[in-house]
Amino acid sequence: MLNTKTISEIKAGYAGGDFSPVDVITSLESAIAEQDAQIGSYLSRNVETALKAAESADLSLPLGGVPIAIKDNINVLGEPCTCASKFLEGAYQAPYNATVITKLLQAGAIPFGRANLDEFAMGSATENSAVQLTRNPHDLERVPGGSSGGSAACVAGDLAIASLGSDTGGSIRQPASHCGVVGFKPSYGRVSRYGLVAFASSLDQIGPLTKSVTDAAMLTNVLAGHDPLDSTSLDAPTLDYTQGLDEGVAGKKIGVPKEYLSDDLHPDVKKAVQTAIAALEKEGAEIVEVSLPHTKYCVPTYYILAPAEASSNLSRFDGVRYANRSNDVTDVLSMYENSREEGFGPEVKRRILLGTYVLSSGYYDAYYIKAQKVRTLIMRDFNEVFEQVDALIAPVAPEPARKIGENANDPLQEYLADIFTIGANLAGIPAISVPAGTAEVDGKQLPVGLQILGPHLGEQTVLQVARAWELLRDAE
Repeated sequence: MLNTKTISEIKAGYAGGDFSPVDVITSLESAIAEQDAQIGSYLSRNVETALKAAESADLSLPLGGVPIAIKDNINVLGEPCTCASKFLEGAYQAPYNATVITKLLQAGAIPFGRANLDEFAMGSATENSAVQLTRNPHDLERVPGGSSGGSAACVAGDLAIASLGSDTGGSIRQPASHCGVVGFKPSYGRVSRYGLVAFASSLDQIGPLTKSVTDAAMLTNVLAGHDPLDSTSLDAPTLDYTQGLDEGVAGKKIGVPKEYLSDDLHPDVKKAVQTAIAALEKEGAEIVEVSLPHTKYCVPTYYILAPAEASSNLSRFDGVRYANRSNDVTDVLSMYENSREEGFGPEVKRRILLGTYVLSSGYYDAYYIKAQKVRTLIMRDFNEVFEQVDALIAPVAPEPARKIGENANDPLQEYLADIFTIGANLAGIPAISVPAGTAEVDGKQLPVGLQILGPHLGEQTVLQVARAWELLRDAE
């Protein structure tokens, strides 16, 4: 059962000569063949290439011989990059590697498989994929979350050792919470976005989904760092994030935002967060109630800014280059119109329309500029709080994973579900989801995630608190 192991366990097994990278790939492929027809986490896999890489893997490297699944909006040379959209499906192969892929390869990892997502990363359930449906491994009638639903589901179902996702408004942390795995969004600019198909360029961030906090730290070590190919990449020193992971929380101040523990939470979600707070306090952390007063504006601010940026970024998909073109074409205008009509799904069209509207003459000042000003207030809330505390603790989502199709006719409910995750993206700070127990829904126990947030470039603190909780949880 090599497919069930963590990165740490895989590396230890290689070092001891217990098994090889070929054995791990073979075990994963066997599990995928048996289960993924039901789960639907992968869009494609190049097994032959992965096995060749496994045969020649340098096991002395930090991730030598470790296969990593990749969200299908990150370019991998020679592989399809569909963004789960009809626009790109069968029409585009990546001509280059994203910087994060280059870094994985330099560390000896093996990119293995393209994970499903909401089309162009727009969604919270992976129901918006134009290619296939992904189901939650814990309950096949429920969504895995999104937009990195395939990346979370393959790790949760032991169909991957770890994976990469992208997080624009919670798209790593929310599916990690729903699927019961670890999902980490580093600070904006900490990890290069070069080679990530852009959704909202001031919010997007690549990060890992793993089976443990230690694995998340190991992957962050490889992914983090300045990249001259990304103008938003920060030229700031990185740390070894695996160092000091087990130092605990004694002496740390941890804030609990009062706006995040409302009565609107599912009772078991609230209980899980309160249990974690009590456990960390018992271990020596000082728990402080804090306030993020502009939290109620996070969702409307995000759903002005993100669609505005998406409207601009997705204008490149016009039927002219690297994408499918409509056959119903009589002139240039009909090529644009019909290609975009046929290529984009309903949610992508909805966000393009929203974004185009708020950027249009007469509405730019009323909506877009105002939202930017509110974003500054939200960032200020976090900055002021982190002058008082080392980290924040909060829920990831108000409820566990919902049933497939439950919000099919109510996109607003989907947007509101992002209330606890969007703030970290607007502020550009690191945040992680760590499994924190379960919630009972319809007689079934579904995973619940605990969110830990830290100040900008405070990845090490976030990972330390997350690891402390992980050890306390596993000791129970």
